[in-house]
Amino acid sequence: MSDPAATKRLYIKTYGCQMNVYDSERMADVLAPLGYGVTEDPAAADLVVLNTCHIREKATEKVYSELGQLKLMKQARAGEGAEMTIAVAGCVAQAEGEEIMRRQPAVDLVVGPQSYHQLPELIARAHRARGERLAADFAADEKFDALPTERRPTGVTAFLTVQEGCDKFCTFCVVPYTRGAEWSRPAEAIEAEARALAEKGVREVTLLGQNVNAYAAPDDEKGGGLAALVRRLARIDGLDRIRYTTSHPRDMDEALIAAHGEVEELMPYLHLPVQSGSDKVLKAMNRAHTAESYLRLIDKIRAARPDIAISGDFIVGFPGERDADFEATLQLIREVGYASAFSFKYSRRPGTPAAAMQGQIAEAVKDERLARLQALLEEQQAAFNLSQEGRVLPVLFEKAGRHPGQLIGRSPYLQAVHATAPDRLLGQIVPVRVDSAARNSLAGVLELETA
Repeated sequence: MSDPAATKRLYIKTYGCQMNVYDSERMADVLAPLGYGVTEDPAAADLVVLNTCHIREKATEKVYSELGQLKLMKQARAGEGAEMTIAVAGCVAQAEGEEIMRRQPAVDLVVGPQSYHQLPELIARAHRARGERLAADFAADEKFDALPTERRPTGVTAFLTVQEGCDKFCTFCVVPYTRGAEWSRPAEAIEAEARALAEKGVREVTLLGQNVNAYAAPDDEKGGGLAALVRRLARIDGLDRIRYTTSHPRDMDEALIAAHGEVEELMPYLHLPVQSGSDKVLKAMNRAHTAESYLRLIDKIRAARPDIAISGDFIVGFPGERDADFEATLQLIREVGYASAFSFKYSRRPGTPAAAMQGQIAEAVKDERLARLQALLEEQQAAFNLSQEGRVLPVLFEKAGRHPGQLIGRSPYLQAVHATAPDRLLGQIVPVRVDSAARNSLAGVLELETA
């Protein structure tokens, strides 16, 4: 929504992961003191920022397509005597900075994911038509140190980045090349940001990182990891729910598993990507775990928190994946029983080891495997949702629903929950009895004492 007090208009389009959602929010914060208010109309914007994702090839091409449209808008504004500055940020900027400038001269700025705190300076330089246009090589800690301490959350939930980068080097992934080495924010800074969010009415935070459970507090000589950080944040008054994503099986340590059973504020929902159920494929992916070790890890987590809901990621059609490898993935899914999951066809990313591997899979085979895998995952998600019928769940109401008198919230398992409820319950955690389950949501009624 536009800010009527702003003197300039900012349009940000976000692609990809939740890290980018967070980064976009902070870019708006950085630019607000310069008089930029957010608009939803790119054609009316003085500054357009595309916050990009480089994970999948189609996403990258969408950026170039979008830039073509923005070039026309920029020309139209110039014809009216107005300026439009176009900036490309995020992982595509990091990986393809010079290529972006070559392919689309209408782009004024290319800003890597560690450099968006320099947007004000870079914009000023662009307006003076001189100076450096690429800024993609600054350390992660500089970015966080330079950000405004004041955040303006738009609801009762918020993302909070605690870790960036990746040292895992999965052969299909560009993140280690675009986000750099793993780096963790100081726990003191994270706690300060979380307290400020809680004071503004945020009831739930989701801790973010490319490998969030690789978090290691640099200001803690005892080596406090994610479990210690979760326990620290759980003591903040008003902060009632904590989640984290995305995690890696090899960083799921005993302390974090124990925290799931002991910290009430840590929600019983875990996104733990496995990618494949075939040890042959997992080795080719450089995942550093086996199907068996993943299953044993799930057993330990469920022993600590029996009601936990497991989410995952799957890639089908990885180079060299045989029918037997794919069947092994389906078998692992049956053994785990997922509450939700994300699944994709393997996408060849230039510069990654997998792109040069022998045994690339035909698209038709990928399509058929993905359809079968998604059918199984959807069946499991539906069964999990159906198992909630008749239960009373604590629901954090976040926003008004589409129907009069309806509110929408989230269960502890991250399911959307619809219920007829008064607006005064927005931002409150309320017991709701689930009376029906759909594929992607639940519906229920308030307990009588709440209404």
